[in-house]
Amino acid sequence: MKKYSIPYLFWLILFVVLPGILITIMAFTKGEMVDFSTFSFSLDNFVRFIDASYLKILFDSIVLSLISTFLCFIIGYPAAFIISRLPEKRQSMLILLFVIPMWMNFLLRTYAWLTLLGNNGLINQFFGLVGLGPFDLIYNNTAVLLGMLYNFLPFMVLPIYTVLSKMDHSLIEAARDLGASEKQILIKVIFPLSLPGVSSGIIMVFIPALSTFVIPSLLGGNKSMMIGNVIEQQFRFTGDWHFGAAISFILMALMIIWMMISSRKGVSRESEGGLW
Repeated sequence: MKKYSIPYLFWLILFVVLPGILITIMAFTKGEMVDFSTFSFSLDNFVRFIDASYLKILFDSIVLSLISTFLCFIIGYPAAFIISRLPEKRQSMLILLFVIPMWMNFLLRTYAWLTLLGNNGLINQFFGLVGLGPFDLIYNNTAVLLGMLYNFLPFMVLPIYTVLSKMDHSLIEAARDLGASEKQILIKVIFPLSLPGVSSGIIMVFIPALSTFVIPSLLGGNKSMMIGNVIEQQFRFTGDWHFGAAISFILMALMIIWMMISSRKGVSRESEGGLW
C-alpha cells in the first residue's frame, strides 16, 4: 500500500466503515442509547418493519426512485449525446451549466421549487395570465419527481457524457463504411459502448433518490412519504434509533444488491466485447 493512500484509507474507515458497523450493531440490538452495556441481540426491529404500512412506504419509495431514474435517463442520455458531439469549447460551457446548480446548497435548490410550484408560485401566476389554473402542482408525488429530476439529472448526464466523449470514433467510421445507417450506429455501436456510463448514472441517481428525505418533506408534504422520511423520524423525533438503524440497514442491503447486479451486468457486457 502506497503512503499516499493512507489519508484516503483513514477517511474511508472513519466515515464509511465505522458508521456502517455502528448502524449494523444498533439494528440487531435493543437497549438504552446512552449505555452500550445494555444492548442485547434482537430481531424485533426487523420484525417490526415487516408491517403493511412500512412495506408500502418502501415499495412506493422504490417505485418513485425507479421512475425518477428512468426520467433522468430519458432526458440525460440525449443531452449527453448532443453535448459530446459539439466542439470542445461548447461542450465545456454546457457541462458547466449542468454543474453550476450543484454548487448551490441542496436544500436551497429544493426550496426554490416551492416558489415555482406553489399556488401563488411563478408557474401558476403564468397560467393565470392566460386564464388557466391555479393548478395543484405541489405536495404530491409529481412535485417530488420534479425535485428529484432537477437535483439528480447531472448525476446521469456527467458519467454518460464522459464515456461518450472518450469513445473511439474509428468504430463509428467503420460502421458507416460497412453501410450502417445512423440509427443502426446509435443502437448497435454507440449505445452498447456507452453502457458503463449508463450503469454508473443509474446507480448515482437511484441510490440518492431512494434514500432522500429532504425532497419529499418539502415538495411532498404529508401526502408523500418515502423510506428516508421514516428513518429521519426515528432519529430526529421518535428517538427509536435502533428501529431507524434497522431500516437503514435494510436500505443499505438493497443498495448493495442493486450495485452488485449493475456491476455484474457491466462485467458481462465487457466480456462480450461491448457490442450487440
